[in-house]
Amino acid sequence: MTATLIGLPVLALEYVWFRSHDGPGAFGNVLYWASGLLLLAWVLPRRSPRGLRRAVAGAGLGCALLPLVFAVLLGAVWAAST
Repeated sequence: MTATLIGLPVLALEYVWFRSHDGPGAFGNVLYWASGLLLLAWVLPRRSPRGLRRAVAGAGLGCALLPLVFAVLLGAVWAAST
């Protein structure tokens, strides 16, 4: 699945980054939800509707990218305000 190929490295990078800065803090639940949803996308039976598996994988990818996108947007706003 494409969402897993993108989401797992991002999740691992975020976990290592947050771990080196005293834990994930406010984004901890988002990281757990992302890993759970990506796992659920793989665990769902192959006979389940394809749209359901894509929706779960997309939600997992969205949760995995949320902290990274938030950091980029925060940096852009901070750079624009100076």
